[in-house]
Amino acid sequence: MKIYQYYEIISFLPLILLNLSGACKIVTMKPTSPVPPQPADPGRDPALVCRLPSGLVFLCDMQYLRGYSILQADPQVESINALDPQARAVYLRDMVLIGDALLEVTGAYRINYATLGNSLAVLHTHIVPRYLSEPETLRLGGPWSYPQKQIDALRFDAERDRELMRQLAAAIQKRL
Repeated sequence: MKIYQYYEIISFLPLILLNLSGACKIVTMKPTSPVPPQPADPGRDPALVCRLPSGLVFLCDMQYLRGYSILQADPQVESINALDPQARAVYLRDMVLIGDALLEVTGAYRINYATLGNSLAVLHTHIVPRYLSEPETLRLGGPWSYPQKQIDALRFDAERDRELMRQLAAAIQKRL
């Protein structure tokens, strides 16, 4: 998979997609009002799982923790504090809904949630399954406590991850 080291501008309505190497890419997506989830459009981004009322769900470029996902607000805002109370509640509900779906699909024992925005001021949340099979010293730390070599070892692969994405989209759909 291509790791984006630059901004790729496809249209005047860009959507910034993050990859945790610090790079990002921009793809075309139209801002939406709350709508039911829609199937992913692999033509736009192969890691797109589905659209939720508050944003877009992606499988993260780094899959060292199977199912590591990102919820990105759509339309884009700088932070959760920029949302009105109703939109904020919908975003938080969608975030936890993705976590519930990941618990079901991956067999993880817990989900870590991180909404930062320090590197790129676009509201997005890292939703990271955690597993009892992780080494205890790593399992008890944050998801980024893994050595960089291990983080980089397993990247998103559209072919390998297709079934996981299908299962995740189905588990999200049944919770709406």
